[in-house]
Amino acid sequence: MTQRVALATVMDRLAIDDVITGYAVAVDDGDWAAYEALFAPDGRADYTGAGGVAGPAGEIARWLAGTMRLFPIRQHLIVNRRIALQDLGGYPGDLAEVRADYLNPMRLAREGEAPGAGGTAPDFVSGGRYTFELDRGDGAAPGWRIRTVTVHEKWRRTPGPA
Repeated sequence: MTQRVALATVMDRLAIDDVITGYAVAVDDGDWAAYEALFAPDGRADYTGAGGVAGPAGEIARWLAGTMRLFPIRQHLIVNRRIALQDLGGYPGDLAEVRADYLNPMRLAREGEAPGAGGTAPDFVSGGRYTFELDRGDGAAPGWRIRTVTVHEKWRRTPGPA
């Protein structure tokens, strides 16, 4: 591997990491336009592993916009990122897979409660693993974009008795 290839690989990893961080921030901030922009034109999301829906990124953004109103306070933590770049005989390709664990504490909205009035302690927490498939766009959409994201929820804690 040449220095140029090694540098390109590092740059790809940083760019991919930025996309994954952007995903968490977009969901937490409810920035659904930014969420959609992270996906390839035919990108898809699958939240069925956490009791949600699957479909094209635009449809999922609209579903999330409605669903996340239930949780005005949320903080997505995406950690233990394992990035596997396509290997073309020692050169990085245009495909990548990321497996990353997540912890997602959220606070349920309370009817009639002003934002922040009831505190910010989470009362819904889940954890699991994401699988992201990304590709390097070209032409009108350069840079790394999410082709698919799949949620594999492993556990959750909800309000009420265990």
